[in-house]
Amino acid sequence: MFTSAKSYARLGVVAAVAALSGSLIPAALSQGTPTIRIDGSSTVFPITEAVAEGFQKAQGGKVRVTVGVSGTGGGFKKFCRGETDISNASRPILAKEIADCRAAGITFIELPVAYDALTVVVNPQNTWARSLTVAELKNIWGPDSKINNWSQVRQGFPNIPLKLFGPGADSGTFDYFTEAINGKAKVSRKDFTASEDDNVLVQGVSRDRGALGYFGFAYFMENRNRLRAVAIDNGKGPVQPSEQNVLNGTYQPLSRPIFIYVNAKSAQRPEVRQFVTYYLNNAPAMVKKVKYVPLPASAYRTILANFNRNRVGTVFGGKEAIGLTINQLLRMQPQ
Repeated sequence: MFTSAKSYARLGVVAAVAALSGSLIPAALSQGTPTIRIDGSSTVFPITEAVAEGFQKAQGGKVRVTVGVSGTGGGFKKFCRGETDISNASRPILAKEIADCRAAGITFIELPVAYDALTVVVNPQNTWARSLTVAELKNIWGPDSKINNWSQVRQGFPNIPLKLFGPGADSGTFDYFTEAINGKAKVSRKDFTASEDDNVLVQGVSRDRGALGYFGFAYFMENRNRLRAVAIDNGKGPVQPSEQNVLNGTYQPLSRPIFIYVNAKSAQRPEVRQFVTYYLNNAPAMVKKVKYVPLPASAYRTILANFNRNRVGTVFGGKEAIGLTINQLLRMQPQ
């Protein structure tokens, strides 16, 4: 049985809470069973969840995989304390997190697993905001913004209260969006409904005609009958979030790579090495299944080779990467 730190019912999979009572855990998963501990990004969670279920089934219950959802930042805090083997991340590891890992004697292997089209969403009853410019998003989400009505966003928009929903401060999605839109990570207005659980944001936007929110593409796709995606105009006309527009590099600046980070010491354990190998071999199908954008098949082979060579470190130098296309990502080398 697949266990996670939160209970989710989505993407055709039910994930149970990790703290299940002993009577509910199969004998094969009893004490002494090798366990792979994963935490971090809610954006990456659907991929890792799907992979973990497939891996555990293939292992016949001989390995247990737990997957928590504390956000990218929260996940790195646990990872750099040595509490987890793998950290899901919707942005690259940052300089302070690298320093925390180094102080704890933890080295890591950085593995991109997919691309996300970070999606701005509105309620389906919103018939006016078919697209928004990056400047309009900055006006809405900037730290000094006083915009609280759609009529203040653009001339011609109706007099309807604007209600905002977004990821919490421990979220890599929050970090990426604020840097891409506002120019600096974590710099944002604070008067919005925040949650590390993207399903809370989905529910909030789906229930309020004047709502606006943002989160990973998979959550929009899973709830597209309850939400409407907003096209983003970065100066070259409105572009919808889609697999095609991520692949051709036109959905900017909200296209981004998403990752797993593997503790290099943990990677020496057979079950962790088998899990990561299974992850990368099955990533194209799993990523597509949960509605993210897979990397080229050749890229996964290269990434697996890097893992097998134990290529530690990051190619991002502890900084965020905004507007990075897939081709640019694949040409980067560790710094």
